[in-house]
Amino acid sequence: MRRWWTAVAVGGLALLALAGCDAPAGVDADIADDWPALAAPLGFVPAAGVCHVAVQDVGYLGGYHPVDCAQSHRAETMHVGTLTGTHAGRSTPPAGGAGALLAAHAECDREIRRAVGADWRSGRLGLAVVFPSPAAWTGGARWFRCDLTEVESVDESRATPRTGSLKGALSRDTDLRLRCFNPKVKGGDVEAMTPVSCTARHHAEFVGVWQANDLSYAQLNRSAERVHKGCMGLLAKYTGVPNDGNLRFRAGSIFYHPLAREWRDGNRGVQCFLWLSDRDLTRSLKGVGTRGLPVR
Repeated sequence: MRRWWTAVAVGGLALLALAGCDAPAGVDADIADDWPALAAPLGFVPAAGVCHVAVQDVGYLGGYHPVDCAQSHRAETMHVGTLTGTHAGRSTPPAGGAGALLAAHAECDREIRRAVGADWRSGRLGLAVVFPSPAAWTGGARWFRCDLTEVESVDESRATPRTGSLKGALSRDTDLRLRCFNPKVKGGDVEAMTPVSCTARHHAEFVGVWQANDLSYAQLNRSAERVHKGCMGLLAKYTGVPNDGNLRFRAGSIFYHPLAREWRDGNRGVQCFLWLSDRDLTRSLKGVGTRGLPVR
């Protein structure tokens, strides 16, 4: 709109000059040297602290319609970052496994932890890193969005509609936090984890997120014992029992690792659960010590 009005103003002055009107006193009649230089155009950058009705995989400008987080939505932009250096020198937006994507995911992970008050994987939450469209990237856009969603369960990562911001969601007592569960296990495979109150009868409890940063995805799938050992270390710390040779006689573990695509994009967090298949629990085992979790 500003350019349209400027064009009209310039056209009007030209018509006056063609009509032979004299310039007022003190004016040199040369309009070409009196216009201030136009500022460099600013590219579009999305806002943080806004919500979106739908989850976006690519940040197309035509699909950018933020809403107030008090309205129903499926995603919330918690942070907006900028790629720099060699990461910004790419000719196309980062694809799966690219160093630029891993760097952006690491920044999103850090900022979202701060925003929600804990590791986002310790709740029913999902993280998506959204980059500009290829056309916007070609035009110079180097931003990335850190979008957070509430997911249905540990078994189903589909984003569910919600109202209200997720800021501080894991720093207070909400149903988003992972707590106690009744697992359905068949042949060593976990088919489902049904959340229940920790005061109701249950057999599993979330104990933390183990970071498998030094494993490839192929190694992760071949190293169940290594992942189990990492989770058992968290279990020992969570319950307050020694992490020694007797630990395996106190409890077992259940773990959920990221999908291949999530792993490729930078998620290295494994969700770890304490598991007692032959004992009914009706309370949390956090800090119970050796008396609450004896050798069996």
